[in-house]
Amino acid sequence: MYRFAVYGKGGIGKSTVCTALSCAFADMGLKVMQIGCDPKADSTLYLHGGKRIRTMLDVLREKRDEAVLEELVHPGYKGIWCAEAGGPLPGLGCAGRGIAAAFEALEERSAFEILKPDLVLYDVLGDVVCGGFAMPIREGYADKVFIVTSGENMSIYAAANIAMAVENFRERGYASLGGLILNRRNVPDERAKVETLAQDIHTKIIADLPRDNSVSDAQDTGRGVMEAFPESPYAKGVRLLAQAMLEEGSDT
Repeated sequence: MYRFAVYGKGGIGKSTVCTALSCAFADMGLKVMQIGCDPKADSTLYLHGGKRIRTMLDVLREKRDEAVLEELVHPGYKGIWCAEAGGPLPGLGCAGRGIAAAFEALEERSAFEILKPDLVLYDVLGDVVCGGFAMPIREGYADKVFIVTSGENMSIYAAANIAMAVENFRERGYASLGGLILNRRNVPDERAKVETLAQDIHTKIIADLPRDNSVSDAQDTGRGVMEAFPESPYAKGVRLLAQAMLEEGSDT
């Protein structure tokens, strides 16, 4: 089973990347599971026609131990299994601990053994890598971490922090860094800035995804870009990224 965690600054487009990747992997014949680890719970939005699925934490708050796997994980576009950790009620609780509780709920219900995915994709908020947000790194859930960034300063800063967190856990045998995904915002000297980051954190740019209006055009219809515009430059870039990620994963 391939297990990838995709991190990045909030708003950098990592959920768009993850959704497109899930579709690309499904097109390769893989059984895919995508787990959203952002309190906004919008990772799998465009695998369900623009509609939100119920979060695991919402279900657990209502049903506790009586919650069954079918209420936590939902089939979406192309049969992709979708789960959203969700978050605490506003002003109450810790979002990181909520992610930990959601992961534990999946384990207790033997989700991976029952659903048998070939590939699990974690979509993780990376502005602050602490607590539950670091679980895919430090608890052995993911084998490889990929960081989505642009050439914007705050995005690069967040990416460097994420890479530092991965490095801090490397000697324990946890997930290793697979590379940077450049999701372009068309800022000046963007490629050069991200190449400098890659050198600083001892990794590589594994994909260079273009700024493409087809992404927002697809979302306006409630669909992901791979469904609405499968021949767009962005979709073609994601397919190359998916293949590169499998090659990285095979080296694990």
